[in-house]
Amino acid sequence: MSELTFIDAEAGKFPETLPLFIGGEWVKSTATETLEVTDPATQKVLTKAPFATEAEVNAAVASARETFQSWKDVPVPTRARIMLKYQDLLKEHQDELATIISQELGKTFEDAKGDVWRGIEVVEQAANISSNLMGETVANVANKIDTYSYTHPVGVCVGITPFNFPAMIPLWMFPLAIACGNTFILKPSEQDPITPMRLIQLFEEAGAPKGVVQLLHGGRHQVDQLLTHPDTAAISFVGSVPVAKHIYSTGTGAMKRVQAMAGAKNHMVVMPDAQKQQVINNLLGAAAGAAGQRCMAISVAVLVGEAREWKQDIVEAFKKVRPGHWKDSESAYGPQISPASKQRILSAIAKGKEQGAECLLDGSDCTVAGYPDGNWVGPTVFGKVTPDMDVYKDEIFGPVLCLVEVDTLADAIKLVNDCPFGNGTSIFTSSGGAARTYQHEIEVGMVGINIPIPVPLPFFSFTGWRNSFFGDHHAYGKQAVRFYTKTQTVTARWFEDDVAATGPNMSIHLK
Repeated sequence: MSELTFIDAEAGKFPETLPLFIGGEWVKSTATETLEVTDPATQKVLTKAPFATEAEVNAAVASARETFQSWKDVPVPTRARIMLKYQDLLKEHQDELATIISQELGKTFEDAKGDVWRGIEVVEQAANISSNLMGETVANVANKIDTYSYTHPVGVCVGITPFNFPAMIPLWMFPLAIACGNTFILKPSEQDPITPMRLIQLFEEAGAPKGVVQLLHGGRHQVDQLLTHPDTAAISFVGSVPVAKHIYSTGTGAMKRVQAMAGAKNHMVVMPDAQKQQVINNLLGAAAGAAGQRCMAISVAVLVGEAREWKQDIVEAFKKVRPGHWKDSESAYGPQISPASKQRILSAIAKGKEQGAECLLDGSDCTVAGYPDGNWVGPTVFGKVTPDMDVYKDEIFGPVLCLVEVDTLADAIKLVNDCPFGNGTSIFTSSGGAARTYQHEIEVGMVGINIPIPVPLPFFSFTGWRNSFFGDHHAYGKQAVRFYTKTQTVTARWFEDDVAATGPNMSIHLK
């Protein structure tokens, strides 16, 4: 393995500048613009990500387009066997991948392993792609006329992925797209691009043919070039609402298929008949886990009726949550991804106080012994929060929990439905009636009943609604197969020599 591609996760050794993967080859970028990739717990520079040149982006698209012409005709079982080998390699290298994630993102080791595992689950579904690509057939739709359909790949697909799940979210995208017969260009977050590079190395080792997948690094300019390139067909994106809107409008304006998963403000509704300790335990992990850097994190707890009396118990539990370095097994979560992210969260906390929210626990001055330069934010809890406050309206993407008190379940449902986001929500209750009422009336795409973060397993789909998603077909599951394929419907009749011609049919009616 050359210096260009050498990765030693355990020793923390990475290429000085990351390469691009174009046409099945690891190549040194000629880009002059780079971004330092740093350990968010120490600010140590791990590597640099080059922002691919216009020529390099064009070369990646050209390679993907050329390879598509042959890859689309590769038998489906052959594609599936590559995915079988790939999921095996990912399992073998799970700890290594988690170690990389912990260094470039700061996640605790166990959380990073979970990041990898949830991606592996999607690859397992890609290995089962054959049954998901079956068409439909009806014989004799008219006299001796049959109709049947086939699914075909759409072409060159693009994935633009965020920093918070550098293994899982790329694995949501390129394995399924490629298993469906497409080729793929991955543009991961420039803030933690080492993990995606290692994913591609392992995919190459699994037997992926040259040109089936490309890896580019960069920012908005590179993304816009991919969005508008005449030879790209479909765009998958996960990120913030403003960027998702840009991706969707630009991509669809260029006549691409687009699925853009965006931000959230997820509510946990707590009924007074819920089991209190279960509520608190689940709320801790859902609000502060992964340093709050999850689009499915719970950032609002809605305390219904007498459940408002649990407020102090919740605060006391949050006081025991301690962030720290990923090598410290006692750490509940790690640092924020960057100093800029930390400062944005601190500004949100300050704005909450300024607008009248009661800061019951303030993590603004959090420090971690031995890591004075880390992007630490301690768990923060606000009470007396109202929907007009910025701390309620904005996605903070940090370990900040808002407590909102309402009188009834109906009030809670109205509060959640009035929120412009519709990614995920949960209700904790012992009442089947309350749970059914909630799931039936709530206008949110993913609902948990006594489950705090209801992210579906990959044989379902990730189904955010409203301002949390822009597009028609969602990520992974059957909806992703529909997104990455197009349907061809054939209506056929075979003439028999001994059947006399009946003359022309001048109507639309099949005869």
